[in-house]
Amino acid sequence: MVEEKENVASANAASGQEPVSKKGAKKQAKAAKATEQKAENAAAIAADEAAGDNAADHAAGRYGLSEMIQSKDKRSEREFVLVPELSQHVGKGLVWVRGRVHTSRAKGKQCFLILRQQSSSVQCILAVGDVISKQMVKFAGNIPKESIIDIQAKPVAVANKIESCTEQLVELSVEQIFVISQAKAQLPLQIEDASRPENPDDAEGLNIRVNQDTRLDNRVLDLRTPANQAIFRLEAGVCRLFRDILTDQGFTEIHTPKIISAASEGGANVFTVSYFKDSAYLAQSPQLYKQMAIAADFDKVFTVGAVFRAEDSNTHRHLTEFVGLDLEMAFKYHYHEVLHTIGNTFTAIFKGLRDKYSREIEAVGQQYKVDAFKFLEPPLILQFAEGVAMLREAGVETGDEEDLSTPNEKLLGRLVKAKYDTDFYILDKFPLAIRPFYTMPDPNNPVYSNSYDMFMRGEEILSGAQRIHDPEYLIERAKHHGIDTSKIAAYIESFRYGCPPHAGGGIGMERVVMLYLGLDNIRKTSMFPRDPKRLTP
Repeated sequence: MVEEKENVASANAASGQEPVSKKGAKKQAKAAKATEQKAENAAAIAADEAAGDNAADHAAGRYGLSEMIQSKDKRSEREFVLVPELSQHVGKGLVWVRGRVHTSRAKGKQCFLILRQQSSSVQCILAVGDVISKQMVKFAGNIPKESIIDIQAKPVAVANKIESCTEQLVELSVEQIFVISQAKAQLPLQIEDASRPENPDDAEGLNIRVNQDTRLDNRVLDLRTPANQAIFRLEAGVCRLFRDILTDQGFTEIHTPKIISAASEGGANVFTVSYFKDSAYLAQSPQLYKQMAIAADFDKVFTVGAVFRAEDSNTHRHLTEFVGLDLEMAFKYHYHEVLHTIGNTFTAIFKGLRDKYSREIEAVGQQYKVDAFKFLEPPLILQFAEGVAMLREAGVETGDEEDLSTPNEKLLGRLVKAKYDTDFYILDKFPLAIRPFYTMPDPNNPVYSNSYDMFMRGEEILSGAQRIHDPEYLIERAKHHGIDTSKIAAYIESFRYGCPPHAGGGIGMERVVMLYLGLDNIRKTSMFPRDPKRLTP
């Protein structure tokens, strides 16, 4: 024994190593054994997987890549169910569901997959058994995120809520799964990251954010987030409510030209386009044509369409192209008949959003901080001079005929909210000097005009007025604004055949949605926004 130890020591000395103690030798032997066992286990797993892959696949034909759909078959035997309706099918057998792979995770003999369908999601499970094979589980776990799949599954009630899905009390036990459209393996942004709640006060939350340019550069992906799905459904709701409310009041929807011969509001903020051998402009508003429709005896009209503004403004609330919700209406003796109609229309829209789109508002609130929008019925109406007085009381110096700057608009909105507890109000009697040429002056005070703006959360969302319907007076005001009357001759001529007094206004749809939800940037409410720095996608 002594001789053996001496031999080991001699060997170590000969090799230049330090002598190994008895304890060290045991430790080395243990480590070698662990390495050997690990290698054996890995080999066993590999052999098991190889055997599974090579074994007869009893689920063959129940999963795979579907051939490209070219309308060859109708597959009418497949009745598809929407994710929000799955709870109605628990215990009633198999259903078909189509959606996107939000996430998938294969672990051992199981695969957990979250299927997303627009703003809704449900957990799906595949477990090796009589119906599901190992190969099928492996296939499901390797489907790239955002791929579109068809699954046949049994809706099953669960005991514990599934917090990561909108459908928290039901899951799908999958029996068939087919990839209809496979997404790229590498995505420019992850939907989970783009959907994370924006809560700067949460110090422990994951600080992973997708910046605005990345979102807009990959807008098709970004629009898939639950919040964006809700925003644009709510935006559709604004248009629907606008149309329905006005139609019920006897308004007629019209469609006006977007290529016009002269700037519709004067000024230089127009896009010039080549028009054969001449030049034309993209309409800043449908203003002139709404008025011509009133002169043509349509009495009450509205239009929904694109509006273009060549303003080199890169603010949170300006776009070079947006959707205008415009209306015009003849009145009997006072333009307040129209002002009240518009104010009440807004009230009806706010109530409609609150009552009919609560699910969408809640979905937006999962990602962004959404404070309930407050409004009075009937709406609050203040004089422009009253607003100026409130600003001066707050220490702001502003002129009697000076337009409200953006900071002053916001401050006045806060002052109004504090005093009247409303996020929506109307400011009447704006100075004439800051309004378009077709605005009717105030007959009692030539400094002011029969015009008004409406505000949400301290930002303007509508500008309107009584229009001049006398052709000679209209020419006088146009010349005062430096407008070439020869280019608006048809407009002026339409008033020479008799025209009722009328008023109206123009609303920016994207701005209404942004402010109703309390979002911080109008690009969040424009599906494919256009601004001075963005012309794609």
